[in-house]
Amino acid sequence: MGLMKAFSGSEVLAIALQERLEQAGVETVKKDNIQSARLGGFGGTDLAVEIFIQETDFAKANPVIEEFRMSL
Repeated sequence: MGLMKAFSGSEVLAIALQERLEQAGVETVKKDNIQSARLGGFGGTDLAVEIFIQETDFAKANPVIEEFRMSL
């Protein structure tokens, strides 16, 4: 299977969700578009940090993601 996007938003929120997912045993991949743009010489405040999970981990990750969204 492949990766699926679980979250897109601010770096602070992305890190908080990433920690919760990893505590639940779900491996994550963080894509930091803000840092990538900065390193490429582009500025942009509308860029976001994205968290990806394996499609096979969706059943385990979904309750964590939903609880996180409800807490915002």
